[in-house]
Amino acid sequence: MLRQYQLVDRVLAYDPDADEAMLNRAYVFSVNAHGTQKRASGDPYFSHPIEVAGILTELRLDDETIATAILHDTVEDTVATSDEIERIFGGNVARLVDGVTKLSKIEAQTENERAAENLRKFLLAMSGDIRVLLVKLADRLHNMRTLHHIPKPEKRRRIAKETMDIYAPLAERIGMYEFMKEMQTLAFQQLEPEAYESITRRLAQLQEGGGDRIAKIASGLKLLLGRQGIEAEVSGREKHPFSIWRKMQERHISFEQLSDIMAFRAIVPTEEDCYRALGLIHRRWPMVPGRFKDYISTPKRNGYRSLHTSVIHAENRRIEIQIRTPEMHAQAEYGLAAHWAYKQAGDHKPPVAPDNKPSWIADLVEILETAATPEELLEHTRMAMYQDRIFAFTPKGELIQLPKGATPIDFAYAVHTDLGDQAVGAKVNGRVVPLRTVLENGDQVQVLRSNAQVPQANWLNFAITGKALAAIRRHLRHVERDEQVTLGRKLYDDIVARLPAVLAPGALDAALKRLKLPDEAALMQAIARRTLTDGQVMEALMPGSAGADVAHPPQSSAISIKGLTAGVAYELGTCCHPVPGDRIVGLRRPDASIEVHAIDCATLTDLAERSDEETDWIDVQWGDKTEGATARISVEVKNEPGALGALATIIGQHKANIINLRLDTRDTQFHTNIIDVEVHDAHQLMRLLAALRATGVVNAAERV
Repeated sequence: MLRQYQLVDRVLAYDPDADEAMLNRAYVFSVNAHGTQKRASGDPYFSHPIEVAGILTELRLDDETIATAILHDTVEDTVATSDEIERIFGGNVARLVDGVTKLSKIEAQTENERAAENLRKFLLAMSGDIRVLLVKLADRLHNMRTLHHIPKPEKRRRIAKETMDIYAPLAERIGMYEFMKEMQTLAFQQLEPEAYESITRRLAQLQEGGGDRIAKIASGLKLLLGRQGIEAEVSGREKHPFSIWRKMQERHISFEQLSDIMAFRAIVPTEEDCYRALGLIHRRWPMVPGRFKDYISTPKRNGYRSLHTSVIHAENRRIEIQIRTPEMHAQAEYGLAAHWAYKQAGDHKPPVAPDNKPSWIADLVEILETAATPEELLEHTRMAMYQDRIFAFTPKGELIQLPKGATPIDFAYAVHTDLGDQAVGAKVNGRVVPLRTVLENGDQVQVLRSNAQVPQANWLNFAITGKALAAIRRHLRHVERDEQVTLGRKLYDDIVARLPAVLAPGALDAALKRLKLPDEAALMQAIARRTLTDGQVMEALMPGSAGADVAHPPQSSAISIKGLTAGVAYELGTCCHPVPGDRIVGLRRPDASIEVHAIDCATLTDLAERSDEETDWIDVQWGDKTEGATARISVEVKNEPGALGALATIIGQHKANIINLRLDTRDTQFHTNIIDVEVHDAHQLMRLLAALRATGVVNAAERV
């Protein structure tokens, strides 16, 4: 463990103006706060935050970040409070400590929730102050270094998996490759102990059998470049075990078949020397096709710059070579933190941005905000455990886990069944979207609801969760049953009215037995479904009466609406003029035929607010075969000769038929016409409106 003076001296070595007193206070405060607490290794607990701070001094971080690392566990694991931290160390340190504490509290949640919340909190932390992320990454790295002290294997594996799935990819995302590689190696050792042992054993055997092979190749590279006047620092190594194992898995090959397990790095003075060195290497050894990458001319998103190539060296062995300048190398090792530290190595104090944070932090925040959205970050972490799942959030921040491809209707039912039943739309990240919109990782979803809404049959086309599908189907079955019973009862009353005599008491029960039906509701459904004819019902109620059926049941117009029993009379609402493709709902008022309205019709809102009128709501949708309907549009046309003719021409070109046209308003420049047009569906109507708006004589065209 670093002693107090050693840690402070490290910071002062790269930042002589650092607040030495604050660092000393933080060290003493942490030691006193943690007191006699012990880690699983048996070491004093305060050794952990001190070592985390030591890791961060390698990144040349500012004094506030180092103090945060020293204090990062005090609020969570001791009696210290956030107010106390703010009073002693200032608001910035208190805010940073609070951010790290919130991340740490995730450890107490269940496994799935913890992993998802971890990712969410990281995104939130990065959007606020990137130093919170850096402290947490250093915290996780030190925990991984001491993971072997934890006695329970299942806990070690859980921490290792979380590190592999979340922390290592995030370290890679911001260019901290040394953090990433060490985390991956330590996690791999716990997750695949046999594979780790096998690969490390074989690497050791190669080192013994090959002697100083790596040193000889590195020396040869240095000599090749030196002969052409390029002073290069060349080093070589075997790739780390997890990288080798991953290549074996991806290529489906054995360790013996893996040829490129050695990697070399040539650090040359200038960018021009990088390309000169590349040319010399390619002239000396054959290049492996497809393995050359120029990250100098096209840097990675996190700022990484280097030349990568693979060549076939002696003994037909492939080797990977990276060529970069010292500045590129510093950035490659520890991301933008090391990049700025290297750039300012001759200065007495790290560069500071206008907001008094080190400017490398400001640059990194800018990259994350402008070049990488949260969606892109999620995409590039490539976490296997989340490939088939997404995580969305309520406006209050509650986490909802859903299958990939889920929509707001799935989200609504996941929150509560009633919310799903009444959903009419959603706001995703503040933008109103249809319920069929596919959600992405990290979306914030607000479900819009209406008491007048009921589950729609077409929701089955885009709902994918079992809970949503079951709730929708259950409602539709109940609605269908209730509607059939209601319709059947009306038809039954008509049948009874056509009987030659008044029914005797018990005639209905006797009829049910004759028809072998369990109850009255089943009879009404059979009548509505037309599985029983009027004559069969009459004969069952009053044997011998079917021949007296001289009257005919009222005929209903043919329909193209699903959700209504065949033969039901309906009318399209003249208030909203729904057309095929619109979301619709049916209304049954007392002693009236069914009205079909658009879901957003004002009539529905008025009825929902009135409690004095008895109204039945029916779930309906357009049938497969529709002959079109009449839509009403308002078109504001320039007041000039030929304008109306141009309007009619466009409507005709779009295969729509003008049913009615009337002048609504008129002034010296424009006149507004209300036009009823017959169209096939909503898509045709939208295309027609778009064409009208694009015409020079039309100022505005909207659906009424």
